[in-house]
Amino acid sequence: MEGVLAIWQRDITKFFRDKARLFGSFTMPVLFLLIFGGGMSGTMETMMAGNMGETAADFNYIEFVFPGIVSMTLLMTSVFSALSIIEDKDFGYMKEILVSPVSRISIAVGKMFGAASVATIQGVILFALIPFLGLSYDPLSVLQVIPFMFLLACALSGLGLLFASLIRSTQGFQMTVNILVMPMIFLSGALFPVNNLPGWMEAVVTVNPVTYGVHVMKNVMVDVENTPAEVAEAMGLNLSVFGQDVTVFGAIVFILIFAVLLALLATKSFSRANA
Repeated sequence: MEGVLAIWQRDITKFFRDKARLFGSFTMPVLFLLIFGGGMSGTMETMMAGNMGETAADFNYIEFVFPGIVSMTLLMTSVFSALSIIEDKDFGYMKEILVSPVSRISIAVGKMFGAASVATIQGVILFALIPFLGLSYDPLSVLQVIPFMFLLACALSGLGLLFASLIRSTQGFQMTVNILVMPMIFLSGALFPVNNLPGWMEAVVTVNPVTYGVHVMKNVMVDVENTPAEVAEAMGLNLSVFGQDVTVFGAIVFILIFAVLLALLATKSFSRANA
């Protein structure tokens, strides 16, 4: 446990000392929020009103997209935080950890917790924008979603750690992660509905962990029960897999399994690196 805490504390300290990284990682989701929220809200709301009339009179696209932007922040921060693994390899720090008495699972969990903590902090910072966006989320719902944000960030950081343990160069990692992250964002329902997609895209949506993260975030933060059924259907608020509706509990279980699986795979990869 001491090994986990030491690795976690080191990653947290590095993050807060790197002001450029702190600023840059917060700016990107804000830009997405301004572009997709501000730029597309008028178009989406007009389209919904034209198709549904009075049913969509109270539809607010920014309310729909905000939980997705938070999920996107968790994804980008969690995965790119694994870049520290490559840096630690280059400076010899990772070799020192691998030959120390610290177990491989402690290394993986410590790195996951460090990246997940940073990502969760950034997600919580975005909540400070809620009053300025004219949104009115239930404060209790916001508090309830924070533990899940940490769980989702753990799962996504595990994915980044797995790739970082397999890739030797910073450039190779960044290229691979960029190729991976973009489809995960756009095929998750974070920014727009993922209804009526081609079969192969539906398969990607089904196995994409961000899909389930966005589903939980929206169902907890958005008042889905009081949202007109037509609006909920059009905006993809009712996630289904193989014809079965996915509950919030089911989505959380999926994320938990994914996080454990990635932690084990990352641990095995670290063991091979030591060998």
